[in-house]
Amino acid sequence: MSTVKIIGGSRPNLPWQDRPAGCEAPVWRYTENPVIRRNPIPGVARVFNSAVVPYGEGYIGVFRGEQTDGIPHIYLGRSGDGIRWEFDREMIPFVDENGEPFMPSYAYDPRLVKIKDTYYVIWCQDAYGAALGMAKTTDFKTFTRLENPFLPFNRNGVLFPRKIGGKYMLLSRPSDSGHTPFGDIYLSESPDLTYWGRHRHVMGRASQWWENVKVGGGAAPIETSEGWLLIYHGVTGTCNGFVYSIGGAILDRDEPSRVLYRSGDFLLTPEEWYEERGFVPNVCFPCATLQDADTGRIAIYYGAADTYVGLAFTDVETVVRFIKEHDTADQSDREPGRR
Repeated sequence: MSTVKIIGGSRPNLPWQDRPAGCEAPVWRYTENPVIRRNPIPGVARVFNSAVVPYGEGYIGVFRGEQTDGIPHIYLGRSGDGIRWEFDREMIPFVDENGEPFMPSYAYDPRLVKIKDTYYVIWCQDAYGAALGMAKTTDFKTFTRLENPFLPFNRNGVLFPRKIGGKYMLLSRPSDSGHTPFGDIYLSESPDLTYWGRHRHVMGRASQWWENVKVGGGAAPIETSEGWLLIYHGVTGTCNGFVYSIGGAILDRDEPSRVLYRSGDFLLTPEEWYEERGFVPNVCFPCATLQDADTGRIAIYYGAADTYVGLAFTDVETVVRFIKEHDTADQSDREPGRR
């Protein structure tokens, strides 16, 4: 019987496939990957780095759609089973608080988080440089943009799925204006989603080669009996460019800038053709998870080679045990990141 528990609701129709025979890895791929392939709708060449949540009896998601002019925008998708997706033909029509059109010039790498009865979309956009954008919706029909959380340059904004100590919590990775050759994860808090402060360092690049260039938030953290399970991405540099892999860490439930455990080994790294071959080769980039508290099962959605969407599976007992057994968190990780 599992001793590690997911704190959350039941999802009996979670996308799932049992671990293949002979597989010893902590995370295993869906055998029918990629679940989203090239040219999913007219005018969109590739969908990847996307986020999904349960909605009604099925699922809904916000998807990075790379248009045929090369500009990324966010599209809405729906699915009954979390595997087969249908997309709106038009990009999400963001509005301001007065209901007037308020579209970003581009938008990419969205995350989608439900807090109580409201869904929040966080993405990267232009605000005189790469910066985070944020919007809210309750019905997936009207998407109202909020104030940008931070100044540029910043990417990989990830909201926690509930308030902690009465405050909203947001992970981010301060960066530069290009393909950032550095980057650590920070935590910021807000009473109202407008004013952000108490910035804390969470964790930085590690000596392990697979994440020695930069790290960034991935899916919204999963609350467990052991702490917040963070599925993130780590990047290394090679003579042929960057390689993006998926890592795992456990953060303190009450002070999530404290890293309790951090796996020195990746959970998933590019191995299959759809991860190694594409618009940007050698990328596994997690943006969302679905989980079922009753069974402990977790489904991970990840972008593959900036071209496809892949699906992988684990369970909370397996992944937490793996992170603990391969823990490399140092003393600076385990302390609240204030200086």
